[in-house]
Amino acid sequence: MDHSYKVKSFDQLSVTELYELLRLRSEIFVVEQNCVFLDMDNKDQQCQHVLLFADGKLAAYARLVPAGLSFKEVSIGRVITSPRFRGTGLGRKVMQIAIEYCEDHFGKRPIRIGAQCYATPFYRSLGFVEDGEVYDEDGIDHVEMLRPAGL
Repeated sequence: MDHSYKVKSFDQLSVTELYELLRLRSEIFVVEQNCVFLDMDNKDQQCQHVLLFADGKLAAYARLVPAGLSFKEVSIGRVITSPRFRGTGLGRKVMQIAIEYCEDHFGKRPIRIGAQCYATPFYRSLGFVEDGEVYDEDGIDHVEMLRPAGL
């Protein structure tokens, strides 16, 4: 499987890239997970967007959020892998790219995420640790996790 990636600011995204990433986010967060929520939260414009392609198709995505926008720390959110590419390691790959880019772009600082509880073992394997109580977000249990600086 051939794969490549791009990291772009909102203004650098082409109309096609923006459509693809929003469609994938909707496919997973709204349809698959059955969550009725406003995905377009006016944060995308201030974020960096990691698009991971496999065989020319958008396979995985993550949003890099600057400190102070969602949390006091830099954050990675909206992490998804297309159902077509699950089990191929691309979820791990997009997170590794996201972490590396955060460290290069924002500096070696702690990274906070709001993780769906079922995915905590995956995030632990990338150096994140639970940091807080479980909370409900759109009917799904979440927990904040923190990755120490420069891990």
